[in-house]
Amino acid sequence: MQKSYKIVLAFLMSTLIAGLLASCSSSGSSSGEEDKVLQYQGSPGLVNFPELAADLGYLGDLKLEKVSNTVGGPESIQLTATGEIDFGTAFNGATIKAVSKNVKIISVVGSYGSDENTYMGAYVLEESPIREPRDFIGKKVGMNILGAHAEFLVKDYLRQGGLTEKEISEVILMTIPSGSAEQTLRNKQLDIIITSGVARDRAVERGGLVELFKDIDVFGGEFTAGDYFFTEKYIARNPTTVKTFTEGVAKAIEWARNTPREEVIARFEKIVSSREGNEPTENLKYWKSTGIATTGGVIQDKNFSIWIDWLEKNGELKPGEVKLEDLYTNEFNPYAQAQ
Repeated sequence: MQKSYKIVLAFLMSTLIAGLLASCSSSGSSSGEEDKVLQYQGSPGLVNFPELAADLGYLGDLKLEKVSNTVGGPESIQLTATGEIDFGTAFNGATIKAVSKNVKIISVVGSYGSDENTYMGAYVLEESPIREPRDFIGKKVGMNILGAHAEFLVKDYLRQGGLTEKEISEVILMTIPSGSAEQTLRNKQLDIIITSGVARDRAVERGGLVELFKDIDVFGGEFTAGDYFFTEKYIARNPTTVKTFTEGVAKAIEWARNTPREEVIARFEKIVSSREGNEPTENLKYWKSTGIATTGGVIQDKNFSIWIDWLEKNGELKPGEVKLEDLYTNEFNPYAQAQ
């Protein structure tokens, strides 16, 4: 499983790089006019911060154009890098790996994270004997995607629990859609699931599960886990657009942080109900917090340095291969000066 995953990942990255080098961005124009219609990916029945910013009127003259539903961070990186969408979002560890392969993307503002109310956790059935790190050996662990937040979480938990790298390699990591994880666990096709967001809240609400650990405990507190990013080329061609987008998203994050939860959920319901396709709104009731650790989604060194260290220890990066200044900028975020 791991070998085949590495082959697929290598192919994906080589394809991504080739596409990046070959692509010619359609955003912005040779006349100097900046792009005002931003293509992006969304999620059915959910609201992301750019969508919230647009609804609140924080994006000025910018328009959002959803082109597809998101599958995960690696795909978002690929589509952004090749110009098929204008901005994307991914777990910061995945962004670091992409930049190490010479993918020219720059993060500008936080997109998601973990706190006491919103986090990623590991769950087993109540009757399961699995309770400690050593119990994971030989067991099947389901997660939405390999090479990202969930895999980092599991491996760090196991290392902190004293397992050797050989023992960790005996834990079977499997990909499974977030929406199917709970039922697969209850059917005993998996031993452990790593889940977050609505999928986690719904599973916990139904009962019969035991939480083994959560990411804020393993990683030492709340943190911003992912960011919105553009390509360096897009930023160079559209600096005012990127500034307006970043300011708007930062303001939307603060609006969600400081507005009563019931009002936030009501706003989300209005946004989703206005879309074509009769998207469901029932999952919005599970929203609890932004999960973003800093005011306005300002990016901190530690948002990336922790994953750089992890990748170096894991042998996936050479020391010094990726520098923090190559990964993000706060120059467009108005909240950066206050922190």
